[in-house]
Amino acid sequence: MRQLALQSGHSRPWLYRLIDSFLADTPTTPTLEPQPAQYLLFDGTFLHRPHSIVVLMDGQTHTLVRGQFGVRENSELELRAFFEPMMDKGLQPRSFTVDGNRQVIRALKILWPDAVIQRCLVHIQRQGLSWCRNSPKTPYARQLRQIFLRVSSVDTASDRETFFNLVTTWEARHGAEIAARKETGRVFGDVKRARSMLLRALSRYVPLHRRPTHLDHHQRAGRVLLPPEIALPPAPRSQPPKGDQITSPGTSTSRPGKARIFGH
Repeated sequence: MRQLALQSGHSRPWLYRLIDSFLADTPTTPTLEPQPAQYLLFDGTFLHRPHSIVVLMDGQTHTLVRGQFGVRENSELELRAFFEPMMDKGLQPRSFTVDGNRQVIRALKILWPDAVIQRCLVHIQRQGLSWCRNSPKTPYARQLRQIFLRVSSVDTASDRETFFNLVTTWEARHGAEIAARKETGRVFGDVKRARSMLLRALSRYVPLHRRPTHLDHHQRAGRVLLPPEIALPPAPRSQPPKGDQITSPGTSTSRPGKARIFGH
């Protein structure tokens, strides 16, 4: 609630009244239309642990497809029970955008093996910036933070290639050193986590218009897409998203006209 108050500019009592008005209004049960639902967004959160809720949204119409209380993201059995009724009704989407939870990805791959599964840009950016800190002290952490600031500004194929070049250049300069260091401090450990998350997401990337191009392939071939002496340019001035939030339709990179950079 504190984050909502800071982001919205409204007082906590006003927000509580707004939420109470939403809860008092019984939502209508959405009608599933299998064919139009092509690009779906899935996310879940805890209301009050251990009570959780999951939501599936249409990334094009910005409407709710289905939501359910009491479904845990880390339970494949509960996830399949949530998804299977929609599959039985003929739901065959082209893509899902998710937060990277392995159980969610596994359940979706079992039920819809042909669907593209993508990582949510908001989740990647928010977690990466958190691990890099607001004012990192080392050059490699500062450059990595600049990369995470760019995640949500990739809109075109050219933006995507530029982003890949930045990541590949940074990894060529700093990756081996970071991976080899045995330091166990929290700050350095978080930088290692941020690097690992970014590389895992990119290693599963498959472009829609050509054969697979993996970051690992560039590493094995010894290719650096930008000369190592070129400094990383500053990130856009736009601020990263703050606070916990359900995946918004704007984070789906599979919709028409949006370049996809993270996939499974």
